[in-house]
Amino acid sequence: MIQGTSSSVGKSVLAAAFCRIFYQEGYLVSPFKAQNMALNSFVTLAGGEMGRAQVVQAQAAGREPDVLMNPVLLKPSGQASSQVVILGKPQGNLSALRYHGEYQQKTWPVVRSALTQLMRENEILIIEGAGSPAEVNLKQNDIVNMRVALELEAPVLLAADIDRGGALASVVGTLELLEPEERALVKGIILNKFRGDLTLLQPAIDFLAAKTGIPVVGVVPYFSDFRIPEEDSVVLDSESGHRERSEKQLDLVVIRLPYISNFTDFDALSDEPDVSLRYVSKVSELGEPDLIILPGSKNTLGDLQFLHQSALAPILREWWENSRPLIGICGGYQMMGKVVRDPHHTESALEEIPGLGILPLETEFSPGKYTVQTQGVVVGSGMFLDRCNGAEVSGYEIHMGRSVPAPDRQPLFRLQAENRVYPDGLQDKMAFGTYLHGIFDNDSLRQALLEWLWERRGLARPVDGSSSQAAVREVAFNQLAELVRRSVDLPKIREIMGL
Repeated sequence: MIQGTSSSVGKSVLAAAFCRIFYQEGYLVSPFKAQNMALNSFVTLAGGEMGRAQVVQAQAAGREPDVLMNPVLLKPSGQASSQVVILGKPQGNLSALRYHGEYQQKTWPVVRSALTQLMRENEILIIEGAGSPAEVNLKQNDIVNMRVALELEAPVLLAADIDRGGALASVVGTLELLEPEERALVKGIILNKFRGDLTLLQPAIDFLAAKTGIPVVGVVPYFSDFRIPEEDSVVLDSESGHRERSEKQLDLVVIRLPYISNFTDFDALSDEPDVSLRYVSKVSELGEPDLIILPGSKNTLGDLQFLHQSALAPILREWWENSRPLIGICGGYQMMGKVVRDPHHTESALEEIPGLGILPLETEFSPGKYTVQTQGVVVGSGMFLDRCNGAEVSGYEIHMGRSVPAPDRQPLFRLQAENRVYPDGLQDKMAFGTYLHGIFDNDSLRQALLEWLWERRGLARPVDGSSSQAAVREVAFNQLAELVRRSVDLPKIREIMGL
């Protein structure tokens, strides 16, 4: 089990690295995180919803993602409240106080059952903790940190972020706050995100070993070429507003909604060398981008209200009226319609909000949530779709609303899931909307879009095509595994694990 002295010390990335290392060594390995709080989620082949970090770790382990790997998912839906997803299925919204007070204990049997099944089916589990195990105000109802380690008697590696400073105090303080039986499970310390000369760090390594009696089993260098999909929108702060870009890059803007979700949809775009991706929440930050994207939302009516109140709504409509490119994904697609209704208060206290009036579409929310992996073909035309018409696409849907387009409108995609074939998406002028998450992960569609945007500038695309996202991911996994393999005492870790 990998635990951390705090959030954002790199637990998820380290877990992915060990998943790939042991996968390369021929073990049947699975990731596990009992409870995840995330705005970004994924839909499994069986239609269950789970956190994206465990999806990436499963891919690193060469496994198909399964909700057992993340049995409890919390999706923030408002101030101090979240939608609770158990084994891939939504259970309703709860306040933080109510969840941590009474509901969380009810989820422990689900966590134990998932652990039992994964232990039976795998040779190795790489378990990720959450935040810090030393949060004394949360320990009473803990289901994700030391309670899991104690349940399995799993050896724990404690990770600290040495780049942010205070790592030694964080390690010593965390260990000091653990109960004796919890501390006994901590078998090694990893100092993560190190920059500089390792010989200068040796006194600190010696100090930790002497002070705690626990060896430092790794010092992992700062590594920015691999990322786990972020769990919350804090990361977007560094990608917001105005940003320097080269003339050899397209300027793509994502509207940063207050309840933005599944912004991992845009990772494939930001990975392209000829793309600069920005997140903006103010009219003054828009500039003159090549494309504006309306992302998914965990509170569509609340975010639509934000667009109206912030003056972004008329700007987006004017953008469309002037035939400039605009794409909406899921909640963004719903907002582009004529109206969004929520008579059952599925997402908020609001019942009805006028849409942006861009697409001939009306949406009404219902309590049931539609989660499915899907695949199909491009059938639309116009914009960039002529270039990839007939190409195969795949992705997933997560939404609680049903959208009804105006009759006789041509869809963009013909999709197939759960033994049915159905249309998806609409286009009007230069506006394009779809329910399909992961749409830009489709290499042929992404390449067609970028080539088209460059031609709108009157230029040829300055790079030769797009890299395969699957190939890029595999290279990144192997590079990460090699970096961590070189940076840790793997024989010691194998000994700790009993291998």
